[in-house]
Amino acid sequence: MKSTTYSDKVLDHFKNPRNVGEIEDADGVGRVGNPVCGDLMWIYLKIAKNEKDEEVIEDIKFKTFGCGSAVSTSSMITEMAKGMTLDEAYKITRQNVADELDGLPPIKMHCSNLAADALKAAIDNYRLGTEPEIEIVTSCQLDVRIILGIDDFLGKGVYKEVPADLEEFREKRIIIADSGDESLELALKLTEYSGRVIVATSSKSVPGNVELRKKLKHSDVKLLQESELIEIKGELDEVEKVVIHDFDEDENYELFVDVVIVLDYRG
Repeated sequence: MKSTTYSDKVLDHFKNPRNVGEIEDADGVGRVGNPVCGDLMWIYLKIAKNEKDEEVIEDIKFKTFGCGSAVSTSSMITEMAKGMTLDEAYKITRQNVADELDGLPPIKMHCSNLAADALKAAIDNYRLGTEPEIEIVTSCQLDVRIILGIDDFLGKGVYKEVPADLEEFREKRIIIADSGDESLELALKLTEYSGRVIVATSSKSVPGNVELRKKLKHSDVKLLQESELIEIKGELDEVEKVVIHDFDEDENYELFVDVVIVLDYRG
């Protein structure tokens, strides 16, 4: 799919969104915002018991402010989740939603497909009493972001893709640029091979979907929040360090690393 192409299903759900509105006495509420691109969505749940005494989603509604993908994914997930048990609905992923819509433009998978996260937040709010409002920051600027030196060290410590066998990363100093849930899942997996795994993320809070945030909080992954990888440096055809921009302090600093991973980088 081209970066600007939408499927007929996406366009249909954008033009004719299902289950729009608010449930005033909702049993669970989830609110997800992505300040990078401005998308904001609420999911409201009404829970009931079925004949097997299982908790099911009797009614679900949404409100969304954002682009066509944000509206379409919100609409689609309400159709998918309505009538499901809470356990079934909690397992719905961003990829499931995209597949039901016959695909999304790649860039929209990162920044606008937040409906599954909002649904999980609403279920957590109902089950655990957690705060309904969460912030998820993923890179919506993959097509324009520039990292100096990335091409110079590609295959010499810089990876845009990672091998199936992660053994070559054992005991290495690794930094990963947050580009969505896939990069965060990789960071968690790499902690089995190295105790020095860093994620640079523009988020002010722990990034990722609800489940990933829980795992990251209890992992050995070090998060550099409100930060961005801007340059890769080295000598003798090997990566030696990276330059990080700290948005909060508005300054740059260097980190010594052996491996830099930037998934889906386009420059």
